[in-house]
Amino acid sequence: MNNGMKKLEEITSHLQNEVSQLSSEIYSQQKEINSLKVEINKLKNIIIDLENNIESTNQKPPHY
Repeated sequence: MNNGMKKLEEITSHLQNEVSQLSSEIYSQQKEINSLKVEINKLKNIIIDLENNIESTNQKPPHY
C-alpha cells in the first residue's frame, strides 16, 4: 500500500509541475497576443491615414 501512495505522490508532483509550466506558457502567450493587438491597431491607423491621404490627393480639380 505504501508503494501505491508513493506512486500517487510522484504522479501528483509531476502533474503540478506540468500545470505550472503550462500556466507560465499561457501567460507568456497572452502577453505576446496583447502586444500584437497593439501593433495591429497601430497598423490599422496608419492604413486609415494613408487611405485618407490618397483620397484627398486624388480629387479632381474644380474645373473638371
